[in-house]
Amino acid sequence: MSNKENNLRKLECELVSHGNKEKAQILSHFFKTGRGEYGEGDIFLGITVPVSRNIARKYQELSFEEIAKLFESKFHEERLVALLILVQKYKLASLKKDLVQKKKIYNFYLTKTKYINNWDLVDLSSHYIVGNYLIDKDRKILDKLAKSKNLWEKRIAIISTFAFIYKGEADYTFRIVRILLNDKHDLIHKACGWMLREVGKRVSGEKLESFLKENSKKMPRTMLRYAIEKLPEEKRKYYLEYSKK
Repeated sequence: MSNKENNLRKLECELVSHGNKEKAQILSHFFKTGRGEYGEGDIFLGITVPVSRNIARKYQELSFEEIAKLFESKFHEERLVALLILVQKYKLASLKKDLVQKKKIYNFYLTKTKYINNWDLVDLSSHYIVGNYLIDKDRKILDKLAKSKNLWEKRIAIISTFAFIYKGEADYTFRIVRILLNDKHDLIHKACGWMLREVGKRVSGEKLESFLKENSKKMPRTMLRYAIEKLPEEKRKYYLEYSKK
């Protein structure tokens, strides 16, 4: 067995050792893995995110080839650890100002979107890698992802804008939300509403309210409720009533 195969095998065995059948059943229900549900067929080992993070730190020197094999795993937590390792690698590359490595991780991530197939996998990785990489670059890839037929690519598009929000920017979040306004999926409504709420919290309440006055009548109810969650009660009531008119 080569060193690469040995490292990968050690990681897989360590993950299995932390598995919990009862927790796996709970997670399978929570992440909607039943027939016809958004996570259909996904298999859980029953491992918490903090444990997955610790394992990812321990094996962050894995090669891209090894990480690619993790992505192909049938187990949700192995794909999660693959993403957490990539996030670790990206943060290290950022500290070192290694632009070549950052681009490599970004491109690699985008080739693996078919394996990033549940909301936690998106939310724990996309803004750290895709969003951060695009802060000072052309962002049209997010428009493409937002217009994808793939639910998770659409969620990657909106959650990636969290990186811009952290930098005090709101415009691209608004742009992606406009693309997704008519989307039918509840997970997209929640993600868009969440990012709008963060705009109000971290960028500008005035900008959020300006966007709401223009778009709240077109917004799915869940999206609107998430977006106004942190507003004063009087304003929440106003937008809920305004959107009905």
